[in-house]
Amino acid sequence: MNDPRYEHLQAILERLKLTRLPERLDQLAEAAAKESWTYVEFLDRVLDVEVSARVERDVTMKTRLARFPFVKTLEQFDFSFQPALNEAQIRELATARFVAHGENILFLGPPGVGKTHLAVSLGVAAIMQGISVVFFTVADLVDLVQQDLKEDRLDRRLHALCKPKLLILDEMGYVPLDQRSAQFLFRLISQRYQKGSIILTSNKSYGEWGDVVSDYALATAMLDRLLHYSTTINIRGESYRLREKRKAGVFHDLAAKPMKGSPSTSQKTQEMGQGETNGRYDDL
Repeated sequence: MNDPRYEHLQAILERLKLTRLPERLDQLAEAAAKESWTYVEFLDRVLDVEVSARVERDVTMKTRLARFPFVKTLEQFDFSFQPALNEAQIRELATARFVAHGENILFLGPPGVGKTHLAVSLGVAAIMQGISVVFFTVADLVDLVQQDLKEDRLDRRLHALCKPKLLILDEMGYVPLDQRSAQFLFRLISQRYQKGSIILTSNKSYGEWGDVVSDYALATAMLDRLLHYSTTINIRGESYRLREKRKAGVFHDLAAKPMKGSPSTSQKTQEMGQGETNGRYDDL
């Protein structure tokens, strides 16, 4: 396009080093000539392209920093398999308004019912709205605490974990916490209280947390802060993973050949199910 107005605008935009200009500017200029865009319309289209590119880049970076074990969205969650879940409530939480208010979300339920999927999905939804997110399993966090104790950098770790607007702690209760790890978790929860939101998943009821941290007073103090401004969602249903195994006939095959001298696999599975239902983020 030979219009000197657009050539002048191109020169200005190139000096600004906008992200998508090299691949889109000529295309936009041709469209402007063909459709007789005004000078302002052309600039508006260019800026739309740039904003979209920057949002995409920001989402990519924040997703990488989040350290998700996988990336899944609510659209990939099978609400029909967990009919007790209030889908409208979950989708409301995906607006991330709870983060703006410094509130927490706690997903409770046995393994395999979708707690981690939901936690990650809400984390992804938060990132799409420009919110910083970090994900850790509690077991991984305990390992980091042990290493940080040796290197005298526990306070630095605590400071780093208080930076993201949303912290996801997965699988509370799968491993017991030693005294120093439990104290660190309490400090983390306390420092984020009403300042930064936490999504936490657990296979333990609140009454069992004292056993997990081996200190009922400390467990009570943790829950006092976590639950003050929070939403608790109990998920009671069949495991997705076990459903797939059942479809594949694995349980049927195992039940047909019980191990000698031990209860059948199907009996064990039933017993297990009954028991279960009872900037950058520095140095993360």
